Amino acid sequence: MEELEVFWVIGLLSVEKHDKFEGVYWFYSGDEKILVTRSLDKGFRVYGERLFRVGDEEYREWIPYRSKLAAAILSGIKEIGITPGCRVLYLGVASGTTASHVSDIIGEKGMLYGVDFAPMVLAQFKRNVADRRKNVVAIYADARFPITYKPIVGQVDFIYCDIAQPEQAKILAENARLMLKDDGLAMIAIKARSIDSTEEPSKVYRQEIAVLEGSGFVVLEKVDLGKYEQDHIMVLARYSPRRQNKK
Repeated sequence: MEELEVFWVIGLLSVEKHDKFEGVYWFYSGDEKILVTRSLDKGFRVYGERLFRVGDEEYREWIPYRSKLAAAILSGIKEIGITPGCRVLYLGVASGTTASHVSDIIGEKGMLYGVDFAPMVLAQFKRNVADRRKNVVAIYADARFPITYKPIVGQVDFIYCDIAQPEQAKILAENARLMLKDDGLAMIAIKARSIDSTEEPSKVYRQEIAVLEGSGFVVLEKVDLGKYEQDHIMVLARYSPRRQNKK
């Protein structure tokens, strides 16, 4: 992606903080209300998103059809678990669309470790996100084998899981066992058709949630992403293995 010399300016501009999520904003231009994050890499578009300059700050459009986390926010999720300064493990980072916005949210005091096993998309993520931002590390690895990158990552506050694997919940649980702090939060985009293309999505969701609950997670929230991503839900859960062991 090329750096931009001209920023988008549309009518009367204003920005306000999101009422629920720190580091997330609403941008207003006339009648248009746009979800945005404040850019850590001014003048650069990661995936073709619009850039808005307000005073000395720049904001990046967060497109829900390109990012399941944005879709979850616009679908009414009450908590996302990602805050400024937190350490995030991102499984299935791909080319970095959502990860770039998470990087904006966690800020310079946070850290994001992006894991992917597809060389071409990871190279794009590295070039457009990790190499340009001090709070992002690209890791070429298979999320099914977290022991291989645990020494790089250490302990994290949050895990975001968006992988096209048949055992999504099991993979998240194993990563959490090795790296997620007790009472840390995790979010998983459950892709019913990636898990079982012949089964009803509702049954697939129940099965994956049962795996999470059997692995030390307490499910806090479920949001259907159908408006933006067919046969997907987003699940937010708290990792509480000590409470499970006391049962």
